[in-house]
Amino acid sequence: MLNNALLFLLETILGLLTLAFLLRFYFQLTKVSFQQQAAQVIVTLTNFAVKPMRRMIPSIGKLDISTLLLAYITQLLLTTSSLWLKGFPIFIVGNHIWFAIAAVALIGVISMSITIFMYAMLIQAILSWVNPYTPIAPLLNSLTNPILRFLRKFIPTAGNIDLSPLVFIITAQLLLITILIPLENKLLTIV
Repeated sequence: MLNNALLFLLETILGLLTLAFLLRFYFQLTKVSFQQQAAQVIVTLTNFAVKPMRRMIPSIGKLDISTLLLAYITQLLLTTSSLWLKGFPIFIVGNHIWFAIAAVALIGVISMSITIFMYAMLIQAILSWVNPYTPIAPLLNSLTNPILRFLRKFIPTAGNIDLSPLVFIITAQLLLITILIPLENKLLTIV
């Protein structure tokens, strides 16, 4: 029972930390204004690790590699510690298992990235109906606009309704359900 509580706390804390690192990475990539309160919260929560990591690993153009690497390391730590708390003998098995654990962590980062954009578009769509002038609307618009701008080139509007967020959400769900989750489960059976 204590093991389950510890596992819950670990998954919550490290999952939220991975989310914060990924949000910071995508905010920088999509040029979200850091004057937004939500962006300032993310920066404040992640500065403890990002600032020292940036001294070791510089950015490459627009890509803040250090923040993305921190998200991956956090996910790797989450995957490893979750397996260990579930009773898997991580330190006894051979070296081949570490490749599977590293791949599961990478899939976790990719899945969380897709989920971030999926929920951002869903929230943005709901807010456009309910309260389009909410303070978080510019942040969501900056975050999702690069993807939506690309999709709008191929998907015409139906009447005055933009279907590109719906197409993205359906495609993202299909990608998660048909490729990423089965691949993660397959790798976890190897583990």
